[in-house]
Amino acid sequence: MEKVRYGIIGVGKQGHLYAQFIYDGFDKNAVLTAICDESEERREWAKKRLAGVEIFSNYEDMLKSGLIDAVMVETPHYFHPEIVKKALEAGLHVMSDKPAGVYTKAVRETAEFAKTKPNQVCALLLNQRTNKAYREAKKIIESGELGNLKRIVWIITNWYRPQAYYDQGGWRGTWAGEGGGVLINQDPHQLDLFTWLAGQKITKVWATAKTVGRKINVENDVTACCEFENGATGVFITSTHDAPGTNRLEITGDGGKIVISGPNDWMMKMEFTKNEIMEPEFSATNKVFMGKPKTTTRTVKYSYFEIIQKLIKNRGMQHPDVIRNFSNVILGNEKELIGRYEEGLNGLTFSNAIHLSSWLGKEITLPLDEDLFIKELDKRKAEEAKSSNK
Repeated sequence: MEKVRYGIIGVGKQGHLYAQFIYDGFDKNAVLTAICDESEERREWAKKRLAGVEIFSNYEDMLKSGLIDAVMVETPHYFHPEIVKKALEAGLHVMSDKPAGVYTKAVRETAEFAKTKPNQVCALLLNQRTNKAYREAKKIIESGELGNLKRIVWIITNWYRPQAYYDQGGWRGTWAGEGGGVLINQDPHQLDLFTWLAGQKITKVWATAKTVGRKINVENDVTACCEFENGATGVFITSTHDAPGTNRLEITGDGGKIVISGPNDWMMKMEFTKNEIMEPEFSATNKVFMGKPKTTTRTVKYSYFEIIQKLIKNRGMQHPDVIRNFSNVILGNEKELIGRYEEGLNGLTFSNAIHLSSWLGKEITLPLDEDLFIKELDKRKAEEAKSSNK
């Protein structure tokens, strides 16, 4: 094929942006040929904005239409694994938006099915992995400069959402509609990066997840601690009610410290303070009371020229780079996906374990008891339904 023919399922908040991006030719290797949405209002929007694109109200009809080579899934979270699997069954390439799903069992089963379709590309839209600061941090960690991991601490509380945000849609702030709160809605990218940068599995999780100051059923305030397989520890703090909020990631190893912070995607700055000697070696050989390793610091951030280029090329978004990568992998122009679908299990496992630890009030040892998680989630959905019927 010369160009990948795209179909998009769901043209709501994010889906309509991707539809316009592809339709307007920002990916030279892609063409938008179909969209699907249950909403008549959104279908009417597509008729006016996307002339010549076939419009469907049933996604299964679109999957078997013969009009598309690849599909993007932009639906509510619960439906992601199911639609990804059906797209693969239809012989299509598929990319799901985050999160890969609400609970790991469904995502794991779909990821296993994807392995039986080696000629089809199955991706996850992990746009934060394209950020220059995080990519540089990943290089430093993989190069060995940071040494053995000691600790990761992320405070990500700049997701502020007032009550009006939750009041705009019946599915927001509910277990039945979203499957969770800040962890499943706002934080999937950060949970992915937390585990991606660590480069190793989490073995234990203990956490609190609660609702603060909002009339919602799900969590909007989380403090989670974890332990990695090498014994390193992690802390993940997040909320949607802090004003002003913070976004600061700190990764410490024997070789120094990485700090990433900033107010938005394009203003993120990475500072790597590197020890001239690895800390264990320094401690073993140093003879100076209260001595410390000498350090050097290097900083990585986007230049103003790079920011302007991104604004022009990507309309201010990171997502287009992931879409272009997906198209290129399908066409054989690139080998590696930015985000493989099965990688969605890493951050989602951490998320599910945080919920389960909070619900049960105890430490959770991984691998996760997936059936127990579903049982506890179903309890909350049932309580929610009972409360709404009063």
